[in-house]
Amino acid sequence: MKKEQMRELTREELLQRKLEMEEELFNLRFQKASKELDNPLRLRVLKKDIARTNTILREDELKIRPLSSEEKKAGPSEEKQE
Repeated sequence: MKKEQMRELTREELLQRKLEMEEELFNLRFQKASKELDNPLRLRVLKKDIARTNTILREDELKIRPLSSEEKKAGPSEEKQE
């Protein structure tokens, strides 16, 4: 998934996506250990996607992430009214 597409997701969607990617990475590592891994490049791509997701989540925590299109439509949240 490209970073532009990731930035369009809400925080909850990013957290859910991160959990799914971590689970897939766990399974791929087992396949690698048992010599059943079909596509070793998938490990590298998955690690980079998890890192991108972590970066976007951290930007959100520091409030430097631009709002996604869905968040703009919803209006200001309680956190941003401070």
